Parts: sequence; structure tokens; C-alpha cells
Amino acid sequence: MKSWKAQIPTALPILTDENDIPVVNDLERVFVKASALNHRDVWITKGLYPGIVHGAIMGSDGVGEWNREEVIIFPSIGWGDRQNHQSNDFRVLGVPDNGTFASYIDIERSYIFPKPKHLSAIEAAALPLAGLTAYRALISRAQVQPSEKVLISGIGGGVALFAAQFAIALGCEVFVTSSDQDKIEKAITLGAKAGFLYTDPKWVDQCLVQSGGGIDVVIDGACGDGFNDFVKIANPGARIAFYGATRGNINNINARAIFWKQISLLGSTMGSRLDFLGMIDLVEKYEIKPIIDSVFGFNDLPLALQRMENGAQFGKIVIDHSSLS
Repeated sequence: MKSWKAQIPTALPILTDENDIPVVNDLERVFVKASALNHRDVWITKGLYPGIVHGAIMGSDGVGEWNREEVIIFPSIGWGDRQNHQSNDFRVLGVPDNGTFASYIDIERSYIFPKPKHLSAIEAAALPLAGLTAYRALISRAQVQPSEKVLISGIGGGVALFAAQFAIALGCEVFVTSSDQDKIEKAITLGAKAGFLYTDPKWVDQCLVQSGGGIDVVIDGACGDGFNDFVKIANPGARIAFYGATRGNINNINARAIFWKQISLLGSTMGSRLDFLGMIDLVEKYEIKPIIDSVFGFNDLPLALQRMENGAQFGKIVIDHSSLS
């Protein structure tokens, strides 16, 4: 039996070929052409993600072939029938369920969608999880409007970049933050108006000047002690949507400023089927192409995981499965 295991303490198997995966009734088989990494993959390899099932195949993003058509996989498993929140059965594709880091995946038909025609398999593989998360936070939750001023924190990551691309496509005035000036400059070449080093104590003042007084929508994936800076730059009636907490819990927030300026704090996680359909429509309408940081062959997956852990990427890290065919 052929299998591939990452050289990590938990030794989770993340590749299984066609002899390893049992055929399951009522599932469709998608032969995976390309997949992509997300931070959850790194956390899983370190045993730092909830609900880990040893032996399950990782991978939440995937594009493949089904019935001789190229398809993209919806990664929100068990979302449920409510648009405003996920069900108790919700989980992200790829641990505890078998994911896309394999030659193929068996999955229910309802999770299979046509690939956007203007994207290659490599490009489309970057889209599902990060694109869906960005769409729900920016559009479904924050309900961004054209011409609004939008701040995207932590530019360079997949979700942040998609949020910036979507907001720019919709005609918003986009600003970004990062700890890396080079990433800020790259975001400006994509259409952002300006960017700020959040390590600079003066970045809030700079943002207020550059934006002409304040921000209407903030999209954040870090939280932590810097979250109150978003309250400072928020216009009256602003919305702050956050989809992650990589810098920890929110402390010392200015509650008075929030209620006085009538700011909405909006938690957001992944997205529903309706969000996914909306995201695909948006990508197709504006012919948006994901920003690809790098492409690794399947056997170089450990190197890809290391690059993500180092945080040097600008855009999505994609895995080419052609060596498995």
C-alpha cells in the first residue's frame, strides 16, 4: 500500500493513492489536479488544530476532474440550511474528513461545482477556502458597498488578498496593513491606494490622513492587542469583520467608542453554499485571478508547508498533482 507521510511529530498520512481509499457508496470520485495550502494545514501537522483524526488526509482546497469536466470543490462540510451561521455538524474539508492532498477524493455531489472557465487548474485550486472566507467576511457579513473605504489587515495571506481583490473589483478604495513593506508595495501594484506598517506606532494617524478621515469596513484575521486600532480608524457606522485570531484574543477594547460610533463587530467563519456560489459569480464576472505565491510538486509538500510556516508568502501556495497521474 502506497502512502506518503509528512515528517512531523504527529506523522499524519496526507497522501493516499487509489489503492488506499475505499470506495464509498453515494459519493462521487474527483481526480485531483491541484490543491493549495492553508494555515490550518500547518497547525494540523503540529497537532494544534481541534478535531484532529489521525490517518485522515489533509487538504481543503482542490480542483480536479469529474465526469470529464474540470470542477472545484466546496470546502464547507455540513454547513446546514441557515445562511446566518453554520450548523453544529460543520467542519472544514480535510481532517477530520479526507481532503484533497491525494490523487483523488470521494465526496458528495453537492460539494462539486464547475471550475471558473477563465482559470487554470493551478489558479482555481487557490480559490475555495480563502476566496470563500474573504467573500463572506467582506460581502455577506460586512455588506461592503462600492466607493467605501476598506482596510485589509495582514496583506499577503490568501484571505486578505482575496478580500482586497474583491473590494477593488467592486470599486472600493482599499488600504492594507502588513509588517513587511515589500508586501505593501505589491498590494499597491494590485490596486490598493496605500498601506501601513502596523509595527509603526504612527500607522493609525497615517491611515486617518491617507483615507481622508477614516475607514468604513475593516477585514481582519489577527485580532489580538492591535484590534483597538481598528476602532480608532473606524468611521461612524463602520463594520469590522474578523475571520481569525492568529494574534490571540481581543483585549483592552474601547467599548465607548464602539457604541458611540455605532460600529458593528462581525465574526465570520468560512461560508455557506450561497456564499460559495456568490464568490464564484464574482470571480467570473470580474475575471479575477488568484495571486499565486509559488507552485510545488506533490513530493515537495513538506517544503511548501515550511514556506507557509515561515510566513514569507504573498498569495496562495499551490500543489501540482500532475506527478500522481
